[in-house]
Amino acid sequence: MIAVQSLGIRQGVFSIAEISFTVPSGKYAVLMGKTGCGKTSIIEAIAGLRPIASGSIMLGESGDVRDWPPGARGIGFVPQDGALFPTMTVRENLAFALRLREAPWSMIHERVRELAEWLEIGHLLDRYPAKLSGGESQRVALGRALSFRPKYLLMDEPLSSLDETTREHLIKILRDVRTKSDVTILHVTHSRWEADQLCDLLFRLEGGKVHLERGGE
Repeated sequence: MIAVQSLGIRQGVFSIAEISFTVPSGKYAVLMGKTGCGKTSIIEAIAGLRPIASGSIMLGESGDVRDWPPGARGIGFVPQDGALFPTMTVRENLAFALRLREAPWSMIHERVRELAEWLEIGHLLDRYPAKLSGGESQRVALGRALSFRPKYLLMDEPLSSLDETTREHLIKILRDVRTKSDVTILHVTHSRWEADQLCDLLFRLEGGKVHLERGGE
């Protein structure tokens, strides 16, 4: 479960306040809203990448994690541009989070192999990000985010820069994420089509509030 309660964020002249919504465990939620309304700020705050001014961020049984460092929150994060490490190969990008957690090399090797097969990027493992297409980069970014089997997956416009065919392929992979893991997902997008293809719950950030537009009890 991801539960945001009375969240407030201030940065320069931008601010949002009293943001509240809940994504039940194992559900796929999409957050929509106009450009500049604060969607990215919200998921960055949940991930621990942006300080908050007020409110709480509850993650499952962990309780309020507002003061926890990003690495302790059990969150896989896919930023809009993928943000792959340019000096690392695809293999090294996929292994990065597991290496930070000092996983055994045998486990890292097996997980990289598993992700490469699932995401159809086995032939890319020794390439560097500069040699990848947009769709390839996003698959690698998704694999890196899922590598350590996080409880939560946050994605910021992961399909926005892709052509139609590549976007449809990634949609199929994201559906597959739901069947192969128990991860709770929050996905930011401008595309109602993406939301209709993927989500259990559709939230809209409008007028400084998050409204549940579809799903839930």
